[in-house]
Amino acid sequence: MFQFKQFSIEQDHCAMKIGTDGVLLGAWTPINHNPNSILDIGTGTGIIALMLSQRSAAQQIDALEIDEQAYEQAVTNFENSPWSDRLFCFHAGLDEFIEEPEDEYDLIVSNPPFYTETYKTNDEQRDLARFQDAMPFEQLVEAADLLLSENGIFSVIIPFKEEENFLALAREFELYPVRTTRVKGTPTSEIKRSLLAFSRNEKLNFPIDELIIETARHIYTSEYIDLTKDFYFKM
Repeated sequence: MFQFKQFSIEQDHCAMKIGTDGVLLGAWTPINHNPNSILDIGTGTGIIALMLSQRSAAQQIDALEIDEQAYEQAVTNFENSPWSDRLFCFHAGLDEFIEEPEDEYDLIVSNPPFYTETYKTNDEQRDLARFQDAMPFEQLVEAADLLLSENGIFSVIIPFKEEENFLALAREFELYPVRTTRVKGTPTSEIKRSLLAFSRNEKLNFPIDELIIETARHIYTSEYIDLTKDFYFKM
């Protein structure tokens, strides 16, 4: 059990446990366009959908999860949250989900599986969660283009080394960056992650910044504390 300020997460049946990436995306994702409908693609424990339930007044928050055990866990976490009436989880792959799209979404978020290396472990469930063959970036961007409302935002967290490719891919679908934050673990470490938000409207000038998580072990920067303090007890 992982306890946040306003909700808790069971994660014993999920291959992918709660990590910094999901929390970053849930806290960072732009919601100043007041989304009424949200889709979390590859929800895992449901952490990002739950964080966005806390942050927004969206009436429809849908989540998608292909792994059966993770799906069941997300459903439990949704039902046990204060926002159970707004949260719904689909047990399906992205390809199935977009075959008959019923809704457009004002906000689409994803913390996608992104290990492209051929190396695999013996844990099939974890591999499905970790490796990109579970959900290629092309499929994710194509789905976002299909499901995003006219003034919607599409928000992801990916490895920094994939940023250039992902931006080029998004541009092919006429999705343009509106905000970029590059994440480093410490001031001296390399950039590890990119937080990217896209819309259908191209902007020539948009904020690009950097977020450092900690200055030393468990000594968090004021920026990271500001971002996550509504969720973590110790911030």
